[in-house]
Amino acid sequence: MLTSTSVLEQLDWVVLGIYFLALVAVAVWVILQKNNNTEDYFLAGRNVGWFVIGASIFASNIGSEHVVGLAGTGFESGAPMAHYELHAWIVLLLGWLFLPFYIRSGAFTMPEFLEKRFDSRSRWFLSLFSLVAYVLTKVSVTIYAGGIVVSELLAIPFWYGAIGIVLFTGVYTVVGGMKAVIYTETLQTIILILGSIIITYLGLQEVGGWSALRETVIEVSPDHFNMWRPMSDPDFPWTGLLFGGTIVGIWYWCTDQYIVQRTLAANNIKIGRRGAIFGAYLKLLPILIFLVPGIIAFALSIQNPEIFSIDKADRAFPMLVKTLLPVGLKGLVAGGLMAALMSSLASVFNSCSTIFTIDIYKKLKPNKSEKSLLTTGKIATGFIVVLGIIWIPIMEKIGGGVMYQYLQNVQSYIAPPVTTVFLLGIIWKRVNSKAAITTLMSGLGLLILRLGSEIYYQPQIASGSSVDGFAFAFATVNFSHMAIFMFLFSVVLCISVSLLTSPPDYKTITGLSFGTLTDKQKQENTNSYDTIDVVLSVLLVLIVIGVLSYFTG
Repeated sequence: MLTSTSVLEQLDWVVLGIYFLALVAVAVWVILQKNNNTEDYFLAGRNVGWFVIGASIFASNIGSEHVVGLAGTGFESGAPMAHYELHAWIVLLLGWLFLPFYIRSGAFTMPEFLEKRFDSRSRWFLSLFSLVAYVLTKVSVTIYAGGIVVSELLAIPFWYGAIGIVLFTGVYTVVGGMKAVIYTETLQTIILILGSIIITYLGLQEVGGWSALRETVIEVSPDHFNMWRPMSDPDFPWTGLLFGGTIVGIWYWCTDQYIVQRTLAANNIKIGRRGAIFGAYLKLLPILIFLVPGIIAFALSIQNPEIFSIDKADRAFPMLVKTLLPVGLKGLVAGGLMAALMSSLASVFNSCSTIFTIDIYKKLKPNKSEKSLLTTGKIATGFIVVLGIIWIPIMEKIGGGVMYQYLQNVQSYIAPPVTTVFLLGIIWKRVNSKAAITTLMSGLGLLILRLGSEIYYQPQIASGSSVDGFAFAFATVNFSHMAIFMFLFSVVLCISVSLLTSPPDYKTITGLSFGTLTDKQKQENTNSYDTIDVVLSVLLVLIVIGVLSYFTG
């Protein structure tokens, strides 16, 4: 079963070529359907089914940070980061709590929803904040991982792989818009899941089965299968991963344009919610198809270091593809991995384009034609990509050089103020526009201070030395605990400002907060789900609890 080749063979290239032709065919089919206006281009005409929505949510999420980063973290640290993959229950929150308010508002974007709920200042802030956040996290991380995967599999320089992925993805995203993104992602999801399950199966066979995997790993690293590290653990305290991770999860799954845009493509709340429920089930898969292969790579490097040695944790998954898969299958899985990277990149391109065009350009130039708006959105994507490429060298200095950890670091500082404003804004009608903008601006200040101090003290952090003073202590608080502190600060600030200032005009926010729902809207909510939706949601929560209980050491 083992092969020692470092590049794809002829049959692999044929399979890879067929896969990419299928991808191009789907994209061309969608493009030929034409995008007549911004609703077609950015929300696929609001006429997408639940299966496609769920698959698209999964494919958008499963990008670089999973293909490369999650497997790398599984190799290096083991199970603790699985906490983030068990956020499937938070995807349910999107469908049950947040989505009805979003669809009821008729908003294209999350910043637009904030304007309807609060005022234009919040919209401007979130628009600009989101674009910067995409550069700091999604764009740069996806390009970086694309370079790693493609250079490993095709034996070409890192930057050739990174730029190649960007160009191929950019073309169909710019031309086809949301329809091209969402339908190509459905195909990519199927291939990715199939390929990754094969990798996990072959890896378990090679290592000698699940029991042998546990024995081999635990002998060298006793805590590798333990998700529940002590509260004092410097890297993965259980308190931070459980509570801090939930704060980040609500921001990512319930308020981020990148994910929510898929559910907004539904033509009603029921379809959007079912898409979210399906996406939540798919979200359970990364533990099996990415984290476990990372642990398998760690075990194989112990059992047979001559064949399975790697110099960097982030190269664990590409190494398994090269060494475990037979000719032909290797090409299919390579296509699936590149597809995952491209789907993630296509999603962020489309989200950036949507936010810039609808929330910034259209606000500045309200009389521009639909054609002009579409052209502007396409041009804006190019600038986002360039900024993402520039950020990559800086990115490697944060999070200890392991990409998935870098991503969680930065997201832990971005999430708390945004989570606070959306969550309180929906559940408590008393939150007003002054509280919202004050919370968002204060959160930005804390983010800059934390990220700046972390970069400044990186030499001392890397060497394990310490410096006296508050600034160093602030820079070295665990990232997940920092998310909790920032969230508590944001909640107290938001509530205090709301109570110290005038209440909002409740007539202008009818239907946008629980306290302002009309009787008709409450009845529509009740009619928007069936028993099967409730049963599937409860079952998913029980599965999450079961997995949390299993990985206890």
